[in-house]
Amino acid sequence: MAVALAKASCIGRLCTARRSISLFSSTSPSSWSKVVSDAEKIVGYPTSFMSLRCLLSDELSNVAMHVRKLVGTKHPLLNTARGFVHDSRNNLQMRGLVVLLMSKAAGPSSASSGLLQQDMVSGIYPSQRNLAEITELIHTAFLVHRGIVDLKEWTRSDGPLKDMQFGNKMAILSGDFLLANACTGLAQLNNTKVVELISSAIGDLVQGIYHESDSWAEDSSLTEDTTVASWEDKTFLSHGALLAKSCQAALELAMHDKEAQALAYLYGKHMSLAHKVNSDLQPFVKHSAGDPVTLNPVTLSLNSAPVLLHRQIVGPERWAHQLKQAKAAGKQVDYAKQLWETVSAEKGVRAAIDLCCCHGNKALDAIKCFPPSEARSALENFATAVTKF
Repeated sequence: MAVALAKASCIGRLCTARRSISLFSSTSPSSWSKVVSDAEKIVGYPTSFMSLRCLLSDELSNVAMHVRKLVGTKHPLLNTARGFVHDSRNNLQMRGLVVLLMSKAAGPSSASSGLLQQDMVSGIYPSQRNLAEITELIHTAFLVHRGIVDLKEWTRSDGPLKDMQFGNKMAILSGDFLLANACTGLAQLNNTKVVELISSAIGDLVQGIYHESDSWAEDSSLTEDTTVASWEDKTFLSHGALLAKSCQAALELAMHDKEAQALAYLYGKHMSLAHKVNSDLQPFVKHSAGDPVTLNPVTLSLNSAPVLLHRQIVGPERWAHQLKQAKAAGKQVDYAKQLWETVSAEKGVRAAIDLCCCHGNKALDAIKCFPPSEARSALENFATAVTKF
């Protein structure tokens, strides 16, 4: 765990403002909000305040005061901080909510008779609730770390250079503080297997961001060797490992067997991958539906699922020609529009939707063995909602 924490504390050196920061988005705010609201009633309390004890600590209160100095700049830490206080689409704390639902869906195991059943609240052990908070703290820490600005790309319109430098320092320090709190809470669970699982998830997150940084270093990073499987492997590290291993750890705390833990892991893995493909599809499905979407090279990443699948369908030579045409447009907005039109005209978007549904179905299959319950139904609703466009 110490090694993973040390690696994570250095992640600010790799993070740039080009990253798209997602708390856990969905395509239809109204239906998604209902799924979240119903799930929160099942676990016993609104998880939108899951990390409130840490976020309102004296240390982070001081951080918040300093972040106010960034008002008037375009530093991403400011938007990240606003998201923690107010999020109109109820997307906060989704990973912790899934962990709580998984804990309740699985219930106590036959081996957990030694645990105090009276300590359970809404069918969830206190240690499992603590794990859900730890999961959110780790995710929040990496969100903050990802808000580092590459000062080489700084322009006067972003704000004063000294303020941007200050914002980077705050992002690194506050992210490290959150991560340290998460690791302290993890140690207090007194479960070696859980510590090992979550520590490895932190390491996966760091490795995943290294992969992302390498990809952004080259616009043409998609090579002939890039397959859907290799893309999924890299995406899992930065977007799926934390949820998958947290779901597994929740069942370990209730002393479930390895088979049940493996099913929980698979649900978290495929749910995360379905969500990532869903997120990658947003510039295409929203723009097609007439919803307002800002087309730019950030939202239209060359490493997104629709672009990857499009590239595989048309072949490397035709893709190289299409990419050259898009870049010839000159301005970033024109380049993004050209790229969007090129990918939308082919079958890459349809293939990405199919891939999203495939992972959603795998998530549903993973929890079929759990007994029918409100918690299991809520997990099924999550997997179904993330595949709707």
